[in-house]
Amino acid sequence: MTIRPASPLAAAPAEIVLPPARSPAALALRRGLSHGGFLIGAGIVGFVVLMALAAPLVAPHDPYAQDVSRRLIPPIWHAKGSVEHLLGTDKLGRDYLSRLIYGSQISLLIGLSAALISGVIGTALGVLAGYYGGRVDAVVSYIVTTRLAMPVVLVALAMASLVGGSLKVVVLVLGLLLWDRFAVVTRAATRQVRNQDFVAAAKAAGFSPVRILAQEILPNILNALIVVATLEMAHAILLEAALSFLGLGVQPPLPSWGLMIAEGKQYMFFQPWVITIPGVALLILVLGINLLGDGVRDITAPEGRH
Repeated sequence: MTIRPASPLAAAPAEIVLPPARSPAALALRRGLSHGGFLIGAGIVGFVVLMALAAPLVAPHDPYAQDVSRRLIPPIWHAKGSVEHLLGTDKLGRDYLSRLIYGSQISLLIGLSAALISGVIGTALGVLAGYYGGRVDAVVSYIVTTRLAMPVVLVALAMASLVGGSLKVVVLVLGLLLWDRFAVVTRAATRQVRNQDFVAAAKAAGFSPVRILAQEILPNILNALIVVATLEMAHAILLEAALSFLGLGVQPPLPSWGLMIAEGKQYMFFQPWVITIPGVALLILVLGINLLGDGVRDITAPEGRH
């Protein structure tokens, strides 16, 4: 039997064409556009941020201007409402919508500042404990345990009553009290990352510990930090509202949402909108921040979502 050589014109096997690889940014954008909670949270937070930044342009009145002759005007949806004051006025005749808009600046400032201060403290402690372990981990664990033994609200009330309530005091007290979650999360995440091959390669290359922590560890635990930061930001906003409600937080005449609730509590049975409006604003902002943080976690680490 004669075996003929294969013809050069024989059909070659078809090449497999793979779809183009997507960049991490494109994948994150695709996940974000399909994540309902992330879109709702981003929309709420984005709207509040824009409202706070454009407060001088969108506020219809001066939030500090008083007119006792126009006190406690109900919102526009009430029978006695006024178009001039869409959300009514408070007990001193100040426009409620304007104070609500300017109050968003106070809430965002306190939330961001407290999360930043506590994030720096907690991240530094957690990364050091997770990377070095041993005695460093034991010392940091003892510090975290000591902090967890102190109730945040009681300590904040005590500090505010001793030093005096003000915007700066509230930011510092909350920033120095809300770092424990950052420390716990970053410690656990660092312990997982430090055993990876790229960290071992950086050590073999002779990189200093500071460089390894800054360039290898922190970028790989950033998604966990973002989630914790959003949670602590919402926590700080609620704590500020509680302190202001008790008279130990932001002081008048600043338009804090918690202070607006405190000023309207004596009218809550006859004009319930004076506490309902700022209370609903707090609820929506905190809900939006939590949805945004949960969405960021799902987008940046989809393999660990539940």
